[in-house]
Amino acid sequence: MEGQRAGILIMCIVSLIFAVQDAVSRHLGALYPPVFVTMLRYWFFALFAVVMAARGPGGLRAALRSAHPVLQSLRGLILVAEVVLMLVAFVKLGIVATHAVFTVAPLLVVALSGPVLGERIGWRRWLAVGVGFVGMLVVLRPGFAVFSPWAILPLVSAFMFALYALMTRRVAAEDSALVSFFWTGLAGALGITLAGIWFARPIAPADWPWMAALCLTGVAGHYLLIRAYELAEASSLQPFAYTQLVWVTVIGVFLLGERVEPPVIAGMAIIVSAGLFTWWRTMQAARQD
Repeated sequence: MEGQRAGILIMCIVSLIFAVQDAVSRHLGALYPPVFVTMLRYWFFALFAVVMAARGPGGLRAALRSAHPVLQSLRGLILVAEVVLMLVAFVKLGIVATHAVFTVAPLLVVALSGPVLGERIGWRRWLAVGVGFVGMLVVLRPGFAVFSPWAILPLVSAFMFALYALMTRRVAAEDSALVSFFWTGLAGALGITLAGIWFARPIAPADWPWMAALCLTGVAGHYLLIRAYELAEASSLQPFAYTQLVWVTVIGVFLLGERVEPPVIAGMAIIVSAGLFTWWRTMQAARQD
């Protein structure tokens, strides 16, 4: 029980850290090419992944021995591309509006788990997915800034993240979490370097602390996320991941000066409610098996 409580507390802290990271990303993405910012972030992430793997059982050799090297590499490339798209969306739409749309990602995981993984999805969860997309339409209604061509970015990002999550579930049957973490950092760093190196430019001295904050929040967030999953079951932690929306909204409104219209709040509430219902139904189905 103590481990469960600690895991939940850590998940809430992780949500705050990732919200801060998004705000820092928005700041840097407005000053430098997003692909360049992501490249520097991933260099640090890859270094951290190598250190973690070297300290794990079997060292780097064990981390390199994946049963699915192609799928693991594809996972890393999809995730880093999703990070770039989200960073652009943060700059163009703001972090609150971006997350309001991106919140459909867990529902996309449910929708795609049937055709991709062959899982059985009952009509109640399909209904919840439909309700979630209605919530997204509420967010995207005309009259709010997110209703623009840039709104496609967080939606595409949500789809890419859903694919990444499904691939992660696929490789998890044979690869450990440490192996997947190592390949995510390595493949992502290599992929983003091939694209980002062409956009490299000097960083102003005043922006280095922001860049350091971006790298450190990323590493701290991922490390604590691993710890949370070590202490508590993933099913019990999932609902608390939604607390990131609260932190993002607070930071966006009070620190970044973003406006949040009532339809965005209403849409987010609908999407989160649908997501929590699909999580509950998944738990119910698992207990019946």
